[in-house]
Amino acid sequence: MAPLEITKYYNETIVSLDNKELKNAFDSLRQLIASTKEYTFLDKLNELHDTYKYMLQYRVEGANDPMQQQIYYNLLISTYELADAFKRKALVKESSRMYYAQLRMTDTSRPTKYKEAYNTLLASYEAGARIEFDRLTLELFTAVWTTEPLITDKAADLQYILTDESLPFIACVVVSALTMALQESFDERKLMLLFDAADQNNLEVKIRAIIGILLTLYVYRKRIYLYPRIKERLAELAEQPGFLSLLRTIILKFILSRETEKITKRLQTEIIPQMMKLTPKLNKKLNIQDFSTESAGDGVNPEWESLLENSGFAEKMREFSELQMEGADVMHSSFIHLKSYPFFQEIGNWFLPFTAQHSAIVGNNLFNDKDNVILDALTSSSFICNSDKYSIYFSMMNIPAEQRAMIATQFSGETQEYLEHKKEIQNYHQKEEAISGQYIQDLYRFYKIYPRHRDFNDIFELPLDFHNLPIIQPYISDRESLNILAEYYLKKKYYEDALPLFKELSDRTPTDAVLFQKIGFCLEMSEKINEALETYIHAELLDSNNKWTLRHIAKLYRVMSRPEEALSYYLRLESLEPDNLSVQINIGHCYLELKDYDQALKCFFKVDYLDSKSHKAWRPIAWCSFVTGKYEQARNYYQKILDNKPNEQDFLNAGHTEWVLHNTKKALNLYKSSIQSDNNNFHKFMEQFQQDLPELKAAGIKENDIPLVLDELRYMLEE
Repeated sequence: MAPLEITKYYNETIVSLDNKELKNAFDSLRQLIASTKEYTFLDKLNELHDTYKYMLQYRVEGANDPMQQQIYYNLLISTYELADAFKRKALVKESSRMYYAQLRMTDTSRPTKYKEAYNTLLASYEAGARIEFDRLTLELFTAVWTTEPLITDKAADLQYILTDESLPFIACVVVSALTMALQESFDERKLMLLFDAADQNNLEVKIRAIIGILLTLYVYRKRIYLYPRIKERLAELAEQPGFLSLLRTIILKFILSRETEKITKRLQTEIIPQMMKLTPKLNKKLNIQDFSTESAGDGVNPEWESLLENSGFAEKMREFSELQMEGADVMHSSFIHLKSYPFFQEIGNWFLPFTAQHSAIVGNNLFNDKDNVILDALTSSSFICNSDKYSIYFSMMNIPAEQRAMIATQFSGETQEYLEHKKEIQNYHQKEEAISGQYIQDLYRFYKIYPRHRDFNDIFELPLDFHNLPIIQPYISDRESLNILAEYYLKKKYYEDALPLFKELSDRTPTDAVLFQKIGFCLEMSEKINEALETYIHAELLDSNNKWTLRHIAKLYRVMSRPEEALSYYLRLESLEPDNLSVQINIGHCYLELKDYDQALKCFFKVDYLDSKSHKAWRPIAWCSFVTGKYEQARNYYQKILDNKPNEQDFLNAGHTEWVLHNTKKALNLYKSSIQSDNNNFHKFMEQFQQDLPELKAAGIKENDIPLVLDELRYMLEE
């Protein structure tokens, strides 16, 4: 059977187990075993099947067995484990995926006893045999990652490694290997080891372990309830001071990781192209004479700043700087092409904490001692993840020595000052945020860029809404946690994620109008207009004169083509904000939709009088003038519009006005301009023209003249 088929039937088995359809799971497994001829699994399957049949028989006969629930749970656990073992055995033979290819390799090179391997590692470290140490580290990672379900002795060895504080670097590697192993198949012992690691004092080990725990709980969320010890260990972990705050921090960092692809896309489609366009202009501005000795102290030329500000580029760069300060992964796109070094061919190297003592760095020392500030900066940087730090160093190896010396000189002043300042201000929570963000970015790099990343199930394609996990909910169900998560989702425009959190908060505080505003806004942005309107109206009942609520109710009534209801709310807003021109123009549009053109004109003229520079009232004034027979007035306003960045609709409406004023030739020229301004889209022009026929006929245009004028227009377009 092909690997894809094996995986497909395995997944069907797991879905049946998740849904507690044990018979269907047995049937799927039996079919898999028969198709692959892996009959060694058949005896165990028959044993589970018979036990289940007996259990059902006793239940049907009404036997009261207090152990029945536990027997049922044990059956589910055993069937999950049998399915996992079968998949592993079958895919080792058939799959080309990296994990199974690694399993097919001989075991002779792998450490048979983890404790012995660890002691050998420690000895090589103490002897300064860095190359040997790094080689053994990778071997240990691979051995833990590909180990079969852990037996007691090996679990004890790994527990020893994780709880020994003499070399937390190795504990970090083992935690990552356990996390990766758990992504391949569930193993309660491995998860218990992550809980052991989460109890450690070293913050990097602790945070990596908690992230591994969260990912495991998420991937296997449908079966976790079968293992009461997991719930107990999580409760014990939650008793640690600061755990709940750290849990929130990690969850927020995972939410922030959703932004990475959006940031990368913006860089590639907006920032970089705009920078390329600006470069020639800046080159002209940045004349070499501007940097002469005489003018060196004169400061930055205001023209350069003006060029950047007017282009909008400076604002975008400020935005990206703020995102970076928040911990967003703004560097991902820069490092996509810097992962081709031999170092990154080894899977374990993607999860190493950055250290200047790594043999790949020590063996290629680029700087002398006084210039090692670059390495110090990389080691201390909270904005750059471990994987990218290695990339930066390897990239520096390709830079000529003179340029490296220049970079080191630049770093030696301001960077050293920055590092000292950073050490002073960084508190414990900031360290938690930095380490969490860096490790999640390391994981993101692996799942997105690793040369064989398609051999792995990308965790970042999952919603990773940890707050919805039943086992996690008790620890983030307090009002503060829910509010932090809801507001963060709202800020990042993940409205469907924010919505249930705000609803839960509103259930607890049903008189809080602001919560109903936010619920309504999430519904509105999710295009659930009717529900949004109902929610806004409820918010209005709680706070009747809230301008924000009234504005959104009015807006939705307009969206729903109910101008009369919209007008009533805009008039209420007008009484609260008599000088708000936006309200005035919306009142005018409501009158326009109600065909009360005289009232509409009053509103639009008021806006034009109070805000003559914006010209936002010109178009509605011109159209209202046209439909009310004030054609000269309409012509005057359309002429203003045509002199000030007109669009295709402006040319069309101006053409209507000229036609009604018996200036057919000019009308035709304006119609032609309308079509040309919209990429010569005659079809779209005709759609808009047809919509305006009632107004044209009402203005006196004879129906028989319409096809003649349109044919003349067609001839003009062919000229």
